[in-house]
Amino acid sequence: MLAERYAQTLQRLQNDAAHAERAAPSLLAVSKTQPAEAVAELAAAGQRAFGENYVQEAQQKIIGLRTLGLEWHLIGHLQSNKAALAAELFDWVQSVDRPKLVQALATARAPSQPPLNVLIQVNVDGEPGKQGCSPADVPVLAAAIGRHATLKLRGLMAIPTPHEALEARRPAFRAMKALFDQLRQDAPHVDTLSMGMSDDAALAIAEGATMVRIGTALFGARPRKPD
Repeated sequence: MLAERYAQTLQRLQNDAAHAERAAPSLLAVSKTQPAEAVAELAAAGQRAFGENYVQEAQQKIIGLRTLGLEWHLIGHLQSNKAALAAELFDWVQSVDRPKLVQALATARAPSQPPLNVLIQVNVDGEPGKQGCSPADVPVLAAAIGRHATLKLRGLMAIPTPHEALEARRPAFRAMKALFDQLRQDAPHVDTLSMGMSDDAALAIAEGATMVRIGTALFGARPRKPD
């Protein structure tokens, strides 16, 4: 079942990209709440990159599946006091949104490890209480990341407001692409714009996403929490 959903998802992304006359994005399989067995099954089908929301939940999976050579992305909010463990375990952190976190990750990442790939998370819609920096703060954070040899800035990430009408999400995706293009003027090596999920990936691809984060379409709907 997972292998079938995986093949269908890849085909859908290819079709969406072709329709939009864009390059097909890379697929990040969002494996939060999923057991290690499901990750291993999807890896056997060919998927290499997996996204997790919580450091401690991911820890056992990462260690247990280490021999598979997978690529692990932290996509959830990261508290500074968990930065050391995140810097040790993950290959990417997509949720960097403040200078304190930049410093904590840079200090904790061992020089013997490859540089930690990081994305700046942007609160593109300016939602109160939502994680992510303001668009105006991106250059400051990019400069801070660039000062550390243990970090490598790869681009931007966003979770736009999930408006019920998909078309209402387009302005946020378009704003992120403009911000990404602006960042690349000063940092030509930047190559990743992570936006779009199971229900709006086609729209995100049309507006320039280079990576989409897919969970439900691959693993099915997560069970509802008990009331």
